Amino acid sequence: MFAQAMLLIAMVVLPAAGEAQTARAPLVLEAKIPLGEVSGRIDHLAIDVKRQRLFVAELGNDTLGVVDLAAGKVLRTIAGLKEPQGVAYVGVADSIYVANAGDGSVRVLRGDDLAPIGRIELGDDADNVRVDAQHSRVLVGFGKGALAVIDPAGRTKTADIRLKGHPEGFQIDETGTQVFVNVPDAGDIEIVDLATAANRSLPTGDLRSNFPMAIDHDAHRVLAVFRSPPTLMALSSQDGHVAAKLETCGDADDVFVDAKHRRVYVSCGEGVVDVLEQREAGYGRLARVPTVSGARTSLFVPELDRLYVAVRARAKEPAAIWVFRPAP
Repeated sequence: MFAQAMLLIAMVVLPAAGEAQTARAPLVLEAKIPLGEVSGRIDHLAIDVKRQRLFVAELGNDTLGVVDLAAGKVLRTIAGLKEPQGVAYVGVADSIYVANAGDGSVRVLRGDDLAPIGRIELGDDADNVRVDAQHSRVLVGFGKGALAVIDPAGRTKTADIRLKGHPEGFQIDETGTQVFVNVPDAGDIEIVDLATAANRSLPTGDLRSNFPMAIDHDAHRVLAVFRSPPTLMALSSQDGHVAAKLETCGDADDVFVDAKHRRVYVSCGEGVVDVLEQREAGYGRLARVPTVSGARTSLFVPELDRLYVAVRARAKEPAAIWVFRPAP
């Protein structure tokens, strides 16, 4: 009887303990939004906050998914693309820019009805897209080593910024005067003056495959994440010196700073999101939140206080967006 009583207590207590543990987790899985018949790799995400639309570059499917976050469902799937990689919502022009690796084009869609309104030919491997809101321009990485500068008003390329190799993740600093660029083929991070296009290189030493990048504005740091070995490196955005290094999860493809909670999120193909906390001397791991193997792309939206993780289709489940809510 005593053993039976103890078993009954355990059955009652353990779920409660599990719930308490979940409640204390820094990221709580809030919802899964199915993407429908989407196969293959999913690349980057973008947000139109006003309309609460999430844009999903469905590279392996040659489509752009448009998710209505308020309704929790796919609003529309736009076909006819060629390996879409980068995507961004450009508020000043109320338009969506989609960069295509397959044909080197940047397709432009109107914000309200998603109708095609422009096409900019970059020639080869159009990739990440960033919006420089301070100067009303769009930057797109492409080819063997360049950033295209695009005027969103005229939807035309106005300049090229040359680099030593194909640009992966890149970010415009908090002053809007320079851009930090991961160039893994060259084994460096390049810093470009946006006014003069002059650049300088920061060699990455034994660290290789630097893909995702973020700016920690409050700490005045640039965060670059490497896949070999899996490492987050924090650089001063003012002089480029290495401020901190930390081991992180494997096959990282996105990193974001959550200023409100003083955290950093690293999404990895290993099947986890590393949650790091900001510390006076650098960063430390707070938790490792499980996702799904191959789910390496994500988007943190401060205005909605949510982290969206793209999960590709599996044998028993369709592709989906997992919605995580940061918890105190």
